[in-house]
Amino acid sequence: MVNVCGLVTAKQEPVPLKSIEVELEVRDHVATVVSTLLYENKEDKPIEAVFVFPLPGDAAVCHFSATIGQTQIVAEVKEKQEAREEYDDALSSGQQAFLLEESEQSPDIFTLSVGSLPPGESASIRLEYVTELAVQADDGLRFCLPAVLNPRYRPRGSEGGEGAGVQVTSVPASLVPYSLSFSARVSSPRPVTKVESSCSLEPLQYLDTERTQASVKLAAGHRFDRDVELLIHYKDAHRPTAVAEAGQASAKPGTLMADPAVMLSLYPEFPESVMSSVASRGEFVLLMDRSGSMGSPMTNSKRHQTRISSARDTLLLLLKSLPMGCHFNIYSFGSAYEHVFPQSVEYSEKTLEEALRRVEAMDADLGGTEILQPLKHILSQPCIPSQPRQLFVFTDGQVANTKEVMSLVRKNSGSHRCFSFGIGEGASSALINGLAKEGGGHAQFITGTDRMQPKVMQSLRFALQPTVVDISITWDLPEGVSVTVLSPPITALFQGQRSLIYAQLSGESSEAAEGCVTVKYSLAAHPSQNQLRFSLKPAEDSGSTVHRLAARTRIRSLETEGQQGGGVKEKVVELSVQSGVSSSFTAFVAVNKGSGEPVRGPLVRRDVPTPDLRNAICGKRRQFRPMGLIPDMQPMMYSPRRVPHSRARPGTSGLFFSETSLLCSLVARNKTLCGLKQKIITRRKPKGVQRHGASPDFFDLACDEEEHATPQQFCRDPLLQLVSLQKASGCWLPDPALAASLGKTSEETEKTKPPSANRELWATILALIWLHGVKVDAKEEWELLAMKAVSWLRAQNAPCMAECVEAGNTLLGCSVQKDVLGL
Repeated sequence: MVNVCGLVTAKQEPVPLKSIEVELEVRDHVATVVSTLLYENKEDKPIEAVFVFPLPGDAAVCHFSATIGQTQIVAEVKEKQEAREEYDDALSSGQQAFLLEESEQSPDIFTLSVGSLPPGESASIRLEYVTELAVQADDGLRFCLPAVLNPRYRPRGSEGGEGAGVQVTSVPASLVPYSLSFSARVSSPRPVTKVESSCSLEPLQYLDTERTQASVKLAAGHRFDRDVELLIHYKDAHRPTAVAEAGQASAKPGTLMADPAVMLSLYPEFPESVMSSVASRGEFVLLMDRSGSMGSPMTNSKRHQTRISSARDTLLLLLKSLPMGCHFNIYSFGSAYEHVFPQSVEYSEKTLEEALRRVEAMDADLGGTEILQPLKHILSQPCIPSQPRQLFVFTDGQVANTKEVMSLVRKNSGSHRCFSFGIGEGASSALINGLAKEGGGHAQFITGTDRMQPKVMQSLRFALQPTVVDISITWDLPEGVSVTVLSPPITALFQGQRSLIYAQLSGESSEAAEGCVTVKYSLAAHPSQNQLRFSLKPAEDSGSTVHRLAARTRIRSLETEGQQGGGVKEKVVELSVQSGVSSSFTAFVAVNKGSGEPVRGPLVRRDVPTPDLRNAICGKRRQFRPMGLIPDMQPMMYSPRRVPHSRARPGTSGLFFSETSLLCSLVARNKTLCGLKQKIITRRKPKGVQRHGASPDFFDLACDEEEHATPQQFCRDPLLQLVSLQKASGCWLPDPALAASLGKTSEETEKTKPPSANRELWATILALIWLHGVKVDAKEEWELLAMKAVSWLRAQNAPCMAECVEAGNTLLGCSVQKDVLGL
């Protein structure tokens, strides 16, 4: 049975977490986040409160403390099993204890346990982490405070074992029983031009006349229906920088924390002649998530387009933009996976039509989110000579076996580049960023009212650009000073995208005060380089942010090595303890040893629910109605931790379970099923589809019929309608549908055609004029397919081109010049 929770847990138990206060400090492109969580036990017995929550996948958690009354207890980082035993021993002795641990399956999931909170007692938990901000397509810097944690799907047989761990408890976003307050302070050497958000903000306040410092707050009443996302824009943001930070005098000599550390931010700028050209070669493999959660709306609006519908529109645009001469294939996955072609095929009108036919039939109907098997199949296929493989992955990222997926992509990184897209609120940042990082590609997140198409097209432009090769880093340091690079080697550089390098400096020089680093690379036979200078004697009070980020980077690299072979756990634990930064092998633990009398009475566990957007999409009552269960489905398990039998619930064999986490809302397009009966939904697969690993039945979801819009209520965008009519070669054919897309009739377009122009040339010029004259604000979406159309027109070498442009402008009421069209 699946329970829906309100102000109490699934078993009608009170929730002890009362509020979360978040303070964000952004300095240039680095963020420090301090979260304060207030717990209060209003019951008549001592409790243990357990809260599973998300953090950014690349965050370095560096501080954890608890305040009870006037007493503050600062947690220590210890080896994970040692920390768990210390926590359990403290609870068994009636002492108050606190434990914070990172999931062993995914670095963006944490479990916070607040133990032996006596009746009537309050506890304030302070959690601090640092993270870098990602550069967006519009040059803004993105900060995301994950407020939504959707249950993550664990495939049967994956690492971690079946039923091994603590499960997440989730409730509808509107019923989250605790409040959130959020404030941000932004500072930079360059002026802050604007701060945007998908949430309601109070007006931006500038703190100085130069506008290099600003503050902003989240408007009251946040409903937990979305992640808290900020987009920060600076003037002249893309400047290479080098930041040096002094070591800590109290740290052990020779360690990372004792030596100076340096952070290099590189923004490569490529020649315009290279950037304006695109490759006509490549194998483009598109991998689409068709799990049930892709049937959820893109936003919390019940009438908004679903994720799978938006993804289908994006695939249309992407397929039309591929160059002639390339190869391609499309895979889709859920509990099983399918492919359009047995292997990648050459891009042609015939193969394009078949692919589009299959894309149009794609639905969110394949069950769970088993991404590992289709990736294994794709990466096991032999590469096509002279066709570099480019993998595009579209998913809402709700998987549990993140590290297994990363390991696979890393092992095959020499044969492909991976571009990843996280769709919707709650997508795993560890999965989306990890796919791109390990695959030498680029990651994008599509949330709120974001349009998927422009972000995907930016990544396609990256994929079509020549690959950067021969990347090398040279350090110029004075005698007596040496460097240890802590970051993994740079494998990919993209125009306008930042690359970070962390390094540890050892030794001293009495003469030189500066060091220099040179990054060299080659793009389309154009050698380039970036050179940066940095201080070898930074100020003693420069903080520890760079050291913590450097430690986090090194820890992640070591954890990666640990997956390939043993012997690195000790190094990770040593660095984690020295730096105070969390890892998958360590945990923060704090025990209130001076609490006086031990807490009396049996300890009762309370799971703190996390908002799950998929709980909120089903009508006024916000209730789920399960309609059949996937036989091989395993719900998400977090932070495996076996609990002493003395504290386990009866019948759990020392493992905690939560009924709510069995919930996996698999909403399918065109399904407005009602009623409370359980049904097995059987689906008829399209003709010719080979489904690998398919389950015979699927877990579906019924919603109130009046609460969901049908696909017919979403009229296709005129731009997408026009795009759908373009041929693989780049041209358009005269057609009533084309005329309708242009807002004209077939008679009007035929009557105004110059006599010397053939009909295909005339139709193609009309389409280009309409794009440039009517849809210029969406140019980043159609630019590549327009380039293909221009190439087709040039190949026609028609003498009537100027006459056609003039006639087309008159017909469409535009004034687009011939040179603007690229002719």
